[in-house]
Amino acid sequence: MTPDERRQLARALAAIDLPHPLMDPRLRRRRRFGLLFMTGCCVGLAGWIAILLLTLPGHYTSTDWRTVWVGLDIAEMAGFAATAWAAWHQRQVVIFLMVVTGTLLVCDAWFDLALDYGSRGFTASVLSAVLAEFPLAFLMFASAMRLVRVTIQIMMQLTGVTGPVPPLWRVPLFADGLEEALPARLRPRGASVAADVTAAERPSS
Repeated sequence: MTPDERRQLARALAAIDLPHPLMDPRLRRRRRFGLLFMTGCCVGLAGWIAILLLTLPGHYTSTDWRTVWVGLDIAEMAGFAATAWAAWHQRQVVIFLMVVTGTLLVCDAWFDLALDYGSRGFTASVLSAVLAEFPLAFLMFASAMRLVRVTIQIMMQLTGVTGPVPPLWRVPLFADGLEEALPARLRPRGASVAADVTAAERPSS
């Protein structure tokens, strides 16, 4: 066996004895809490949507119309500027900024189409959404996803894992999983479990 093959075999044998990070009882409890929290948010938002459907007027005059639209466009401009800075400096934060900017573009298109429906400006809103906002948002989301996949591929190469990058929905969270979403002071002491990209090939519970 070549030295590289021996190293890969050693890593594979060592990984057999490593527990899956998301199977740890502490992390499974927090994962269950996270799932229940998100489900509760969905249920609460569904109820709020029903209330809005029943109570909101069909027509409403706003005194801050200009402020709202100018503020949204300023947010989009800031998103593009921050994304350009992060891309120029090759920073990982560009992934987050791409997602934020793409989301702002989708929101802009939605408000344009919804608020201009039935008016003379609806055609212009459709053209703006189809030719500018939706394509730019897709570019942002697709670029962010490609960068995440490249990052995972580099991690796989550094750990000696061969093969294509699995789909993102099969790649587990690294380190302590959902534990990493908590502030450091709220994490239990001594809870440090290493995750491996190869866990994506294992069946999930």
